[in-house]
Amino acid sequence: MEAILYISVGVIAIAFVILVVYIITTLKTLSKALEQVSNTVNNIEGQVKGITTEAESLLQKTNTLTKDLQKKSKKLDSVIDAATDIGKTVRQFNASLARVSENVTHRVDQNQEKISQVVSWAQVVFEIKEKWDEIRTRKQKKQEQRAINANEIYHKEES
Repeated sequence: MEAILYISVGVIAIAFVILVVYIITTLKTLSKALEQVSNTVNNIEGQVKGITTEAESLLQKTNTLTKDLQKKSKKLDSVIDAATDIGKTVRQFNASLARVSENVTHRVDQNQEKISQVVSWAQVVFEIKEKWDEIRTRKQKKQEQRAINANEIYHKEES
């Protein structure tokens, strides 16, 4: 019976040693995992600081841009006012132009016969100019033909 007691104590001791080895292995693995988690958290913390810095910089640039846009918008108001004034001026100019056009039409109607004579004379002058240009073109073509003929004669004599 004593032997069974010793064997039981031996088995319990072996089981306890196996349990201790298993717990040590688990604790080492857990320690490595916790180290990796700690490193990851440190890296993430650094990245978050960088992102926070960039976000603050971006926010400052956005605020500066907003202020600039507000200033330019105020300046643009005066341009819009000027454009409105230009529109009024153009409408007034159109009204004046319409009055002038009516006046010219009325005078043209009064001087219709004189205008017809002027147009007739202008057509005659235009026809004379066309004839003149036609004669000049013929002369130029004749001179060019003479030059070509003279060049051909010269080359024949050289041969």
